[in-house]
Amino acid sequence: MNLEQIDDLVIRYNEPLAKYTAARLGGPADILVIAKSHEALILAARTARDHQIPWLVLGGGTNVLISDRGFRGLVIINQVKEASIDEESGDVAADAGVNLSTLARRCMAKGLKGLEWCVSVPGTVGGAVVNNAGAHGSDMASTLSEICVLDLMNPDFLQYWFVDKLKYDYRSSILKGNHGRYLVLEAVMRLEPGHDPEELKAIAEEFVAHRKQTQPPGASLGSIFKNPPGDYAGRLIDVAGLKGHRVGGVQVSPLHGNFFLNDDSGTATQYSQLIDTIQQTVRSKMDVDLEIEIERLGEGFSE
Repeated sequence: MNLEQIDDLVIRYNEPLAKYTAARLGGPADILVIAKSHEALILAARTARDHQIPWLVLGGGTNVLISDRGFRGLVIINQVKEASIDEESGDVAADAGVNLSTLARRCMAKGLKGLEWCVSVPGTVGGAVVNNAGAHGSDMASTLSEICVLDLMNPDFLQYWFVDKLKYDYRSSILKGNHGRYLVLEAVMRLEPGHDPEELKAIAEEFVAHRKQTQPPGASLGSIFKNPPGDYAGRLIDVAGLKGHRVGGVQVSPLHGNFFLNDDSGTATQYSQLIDTIQQTVRSKMDVDLEIEIERLGEGFSE
C-alpha cells in the first residue's frame, strides 16, 4: 500500500512545518499527511514503517523545535477529534487530536473536576499524554487512566496501556523521544463528577489570569527547560542576567526567563543557539545544568 491509497488522508509534499509549530519555525517535511480517522493514522504509520521511512507525529507543535532544514521523512498531523464524556462516572475518552484546553472546558461545564489546570495550556491530548504536560501543581499522570497506543515494534501493534506502563516522571514518559515507534490514538481520563461548574470555572479563570500575568504571549514553544529540583529554571535564568538576551530574531522573554519568543524574523538555528547559550551561562554562573523540556527534531539537530 502507498499513502495515496489511504482514505481520510490529505497528503502534501515538501510542506513547510513552521505553520504547524507554536514558535512558527521549521523547514519542510518531505511528506506531510493530515489524518482524519484512526484507520488513516494507523495505515500512514505502518506504511512509513514498511517502506523504512522515518516518521513522527506533530500535535499542537508546542514542545518541539523543528530544524530549519526540516524533516527527512513523514510527518503526521492528527485531526481525529472525538471525545466521549460521562458526567455521572467522570470517565472521559478523548482522541489524541482533541485540543486539550477545549476538552477541559467541556468537562468543567459538566461538573467534572480534574482538568482545570490545563484550560490555557496549548496543544493536544496526545501531546499532553506523551510529555506528561502539567501546570499549577497537577499533570496528566494525576487523571489519566489508560491509553490506546500503536506500537509498531510489537506484533500486537494496537495496545491498551494502563497509566503505570507509561513510567511517568516530571514532563517525561516512556513514549517521549520514541518517534517512529509509538502513536497515541486515545486517552481515557477519570475525573471527579458532581462539582459545581461555576466553581470549577472560577478556579480555572484564576489559573488563566496567573498565566497571563507571568507568561508572555507570542510565538513561543512554552517552557524551554525543566525546573531543577527545588528551584525554577526561570529564576536561574533571571539571576544569571539573561532575561531579554537575544540571538537574532529569538529572545528570552523579558517577562519570564523560561520562555523564548520568535519575533517572526527568527530561525530554528537561532532558537537552538539561544538554548545552548542559556545552558552554558547558567552552568558557568550558577553551577546548575538545565535540562531542556522541548525536543529538537529534524535534519541537523542531534536531539
